[in-house]
Order: sequence, then structure tokens, then C-alpha cells
Amino acid sequence: MSAGFKICVVGIWHLGSVVSACLADLGYRVIGVDKDPQRVKDLNKGVPPLFEPSLAELITKNLESKRLSYTTELDSALKGAKYVLITSDTHVDAKDEVDLSEIFKTSAELGKYLEDGLTLIVSSQVPVGTCEKMASIISSQRSSLSFGVACVPENLRLGQAIERFRHPEMIVIGSDSIATQANVERLFSVIQAPKLRVDLKTAEMIKHAINAYLATSISFINEVANLCDEVGADAVKVAEAMRLDSRISHRGPLRPGLGFSGGTLARDLRVLQKLGEKVGYRTHLINSVLKVNQQQNRIVVRKLRRIHGSLQNLTVGILGLTYKAGTSTLRRSMSLEMIRDLTDNGARVKAYDPKADLREVQIDSEFEFCSDPYAVASGCDALVFMTDWPEFKELDFSRIKLLMKKPIVIDAQNMLDTERMIRMGFVYLGVGRGV
Repeated sequence: MSAGFKICVVGIWHLGSVVSACLADLGYRVIGVDKDPQRVKDLNKGVPPLFEPSLAELITKNLESKRLSYTTELDSALKGAKYVLITSDTHVDAKDEVDLSEIFKTSAELGKYLEDGLTLIVSSQVPVGTCEKMASIISSQRSSLSFGVACVPENLRLGQAIERFRHPEMIVIGSDSIATQANVERLFSVIQAPKLRVDLKTAEMIKHAINAYLATSISFINEVANLCDEVGADAVKVAEAMRLDSRISHRGPLRPGLGFSGGTLARDLRVLQKLGEKVGYRTHLINSVLKVNQQQNRIVVRKLRRIHGSLQNLTVGILGLTYKAGTSTLRRSMSLEMIRDLTDNGARVKAYDPKADLREVQIDSEFEFCSDPYAVASGCDALVFMTDWPEFKELDFSRIKLLMKKPIVIDAQNMLDTERMIRMGFVYLGVGRGV
């Protein structure tokens, strides 16, 4: 395939910024489209909408090579494009239910400007049946338009997105047209990975199934961890032994700690719940996975209550605000949900994160954002490690102990050395560590 083909990427946040930069780096001419003028302006200066390792450098490199650009003008961006990738962030509400209004609105706009023979690829995280509806909306705008539609579920992970794009474990190519499947496979032929051809709905369902399985694994090990805490066993060692069993993946998410936050795994579980309701099938397992997770995400409050009784007037320090280490986004962050739980119960909260987007931090007035971990520890009744940033392991814990009102540490990520913390005189509480 000619590397000079033009590709249009619609919707630029994490997925769109990574996909557009990586495709340009493969030699394609890529133009990204987003409705936010400030975001487009920043991108054209090499500034991505959130932190992702090496992403700013990759965008800048390809801007300079003239293979990559960004615009707010969908009509001009589509001219001459052979492929259009939909990479919009799929919005979810506070109940983790999907709002597809923006994607359907985009579909209607695409129907006005798409050119015959173009291949539309949906990589946004959408419920099963969405791609068919998008195609229907496009066709309703211009019934004579001839185009292919495919679903290629995204497989990126915050903090590892560029590597995951370049070296995926597989590329799922979903379409009800053999010709469209072949077109999509040609586009991704430069990436060495197994290509799995399936129909459109199967491709959408694959994404739901993968995320539901990961969520189930997380809820399972956390249920085991909570029992370990009660009987004095170590769930971290239990999980280590499980991963050594050849029937269980050594890379599975069997890591006792916090539950999963909304926006990704929870979104797909809710989609499957809704699907079950629609077809009259009761999703017992999925319902239980969500229930365990909801309980797990209150674990910090439960542990503090065991020590202090009431949380009224306690000062609690939080280290780590982002969704996970390696990113800057606070969107649907577990830390923010936990902070609300703490403040609702009368606690005062101070927090620090090395990469948190301060624009997002400033929106939330429920806590004090500090300049460093030691300012957070000063005068605290308890210090909670919420995100496993590597630099947190290197803190001067002797200094932290002196700064704290009470040397209580809750390690929600099980990232610290239990014996060392206890030896230093901390009241140390992990998750599933039996202490």
C-alpha cells in the first residue's frame, strides 16, 4: 500500500492523539480533526491533550515532517482521504453508562462529506450494534454514497499506548464485507501482529468480553484479598502462586488492591448488563463483579474507620491522583471518588501527584493540592498511597514519619515493603496483606 495515502482521524484525546501520531510515523499523511479549537491549536504546537510517555515528541517529529496536522474543519480534512478513523472519547455518566450522542452527531456530519470508496474504521469504545447504527445514519444523509464500515477495537493502555499501537498482541478487523476487511488489513499491514477477521458485531463484542474478563479477575482477587485480611493470610503471595499456574495467565490482573474505576472496564460491564436486560438474560456474574468492585472502592474508608472510628475532622493525605501511573488524566480517577467518600464523612484531604493535569485538579475544590509529598504528610492523621508512581517508593520515610501527626500508612497499591514500614514504626495497612 502507498504510504502517501491520506488518513483522517476524527476525535482527538488520548486514543486519537496516539493513533494519529503513530500512523503518521508509519509514513501515512494524517490529518486529525477535533471540535475544540484550543486542543487543535495545542496539537499543532506539539502539545498533546494529556501526558503519555513519548507522545509529545512523536507528534512534534511528524508535524515537522509535514505528515501530520490537526484541524477543526471536518469537510476539508475528509477531502481525498482513503480511510477515516473514529477515535472519539466515548462519554460515560456517573453510573458508567455510555452517551453516544456525540458519536451519532459526528456520523451525521460524516454523511455530508464522505467520498465514495472510503473506508470508515470505528476504534472508539462503543456498545455492540453501534457501528451498524453509525453506518445507517451516514447512509440516511446520502443514500447513493458507497463506503465500507469496520470496527477495529482500540487496544491501548494509558502509559504504554505507543508501544501497544506499534506492537499489539492482535488486530481485530470487524466488518460484514470481505472487501472492507481486506482494505483495513492493507492499512495495518505495516504492523506485525495477527489479524483476526470477524463480522462487525463480533468485533464490538470482543472488546466487551476482554474488558469484562479483566474486570472479573480484579474483583475476584480483591474478594480473596479481603478474606486474607480477615484470617491473616497474604493475598499478594496467593496471587503470585496463581500466576505461576499454567492454567492462569502470568500477565493476568491478579493484583490485590483497589477496584477498577469507571470509564473503561465498568463501561463495558454496563453495556453487557444493558444488553442482558434488552434480550431478557440475567447477567448474574457481571452484576456480582460490579457489586464487589463498588465495595472494594470504599476500602480506604473502611480501614480508617477500624483505626479511628469516626473520620470527622481527620486530616488524610493522598499520594497519587491520576487514573494510573504513566498518565496525567484524572478522568474517572479512583482517587477522586475516594476523596469524595472521605470528605462526605467529615475528613479534610490534602493530595499530591507528580503528573496530574492541574487544569483538572483545579476543577475539584474538595481537597488541597500540595506541591510535594512532604507537604501532604505534614500534620496528617493517615497517609494513603493511591497511585503506584515509582518515585513514591523512594521517599524519605523517616522524614515523613516525623511530619505526620500519626504514622498511619494505607498502601492501596501494595507497593511498599511491609516489613520495612513496620520496622520504621508505621502502622502499615496494605490490601490483603493480613496486616
